Amino acid sequence: MLSLPRRVLTLLQFTRMALVFTAISNAWAAMLLQSHATGKPIPFWYAVAMTMVSVGLYTFGMSLNDLIDRRRDSQIAPGRPLPSGRISVTAAHLICVMLACIALAGGAWMAWIQSGQWISLLIVLWTLVLIGFYDFAGKYLVAPGLIALGLIRFFHATVAAPTLIIPWHAILLLVHVTILSTVCYGLEGKRPRLTKRHWVMVIGGLSSMCGLLIGLLIQRRAVLGQWEAALWFTPALLPVAASIVAFVMFAGIIRIQNKDPRAAGRTMMLYGLLWLIVYDALFVLGYVGWTYALVILALFPISVLAVQVMRWSSRIAELSAKPQYQRAR
Repeated sequence: MLSLPRRVLTLLQFTRMALVFTAISNAWAAMLLQSHATGKPIPFWYAVAMTMVSVGLYTFGMSLNDLIDRRRDSQIAPGRPLPSGRISVTAAHLICVMLACIALAGGAWMAWIQSGQWISLLIVLWTLVLIGFYDFAGKYLVAPGLIALGLIRFFHATVAAPTLIIPWHAILLLVHVTILSTVCYGLEGKRPRLTKRHWVMVIGGLSSMCGLLIGLLIQRRAVLGQWEAALWFTPALLPVAASIVAFVMFAGIIRIQNKDPRAAGRTMMLYGLLWLIVYDALFVLGYVGWTYALVILALFPISVLAVQVMRWSSRIAELSAKPQYQRAR
């Protein structure tokens, strides 16, 4: 029977909790951008509710993915919580449902704080649907699944800022996650294999999505008679543009230094997700101020430390586990 610390470690591994700070960062940045643009302060409990949504959505997606892949993981990753038996299938299902309920409860709480404006809860519901689509079918369809990953980040950010009053933040999350996921999918050699046709579908679908979003925002501007959507490029976006170039260069260095494509893909994916916090901080720096930007940026070392702690803990758990023997044939 597992001790309490090992049970907690198992739960954290099962839900990939170390990278949940990237989702929290996206949400906090979206809230700050919305608050600054509208001039309305962020109620404390509203921020708490949005953090609940972020934690619930992210960990639900990770746990559902492991539940669906448990048979495959028993062959290629037997040390994970489900294949290793450190967590039962029944308990995993209960945890997964509980995490979805946490996200929904956070969305309902946000709606209540906003005096019955249910748009945030509806977006939470839609994001849960997208997560389910990706885990059950999208990842096997390649291009639709890769685009779905970007859309999950996009809609998660719009839970906190449904008016998209500063739209480039959510659009960048969409583009970055989609392209990053596609590149790393190819490097890691996942199946079905990534082909040129898939690349065309991803780029075409992503371009269409971005064009549609920008078109809708321009139309909204025409109806409102003002540049509420803030679609123009401003000096506030220059640091963000520089950070995009910096990550592309950083990703190139990762690929050059790792001769093994799979190792390069895994490393690139990890730092690509962490880089979302950098984008968040720079958006807040450009539109809100450096004080709040530092608060967002502080999540970067916290997330890195959490990843390292989880890795060390996993190794210790493997070393301390009882050896398993198989009968000779």
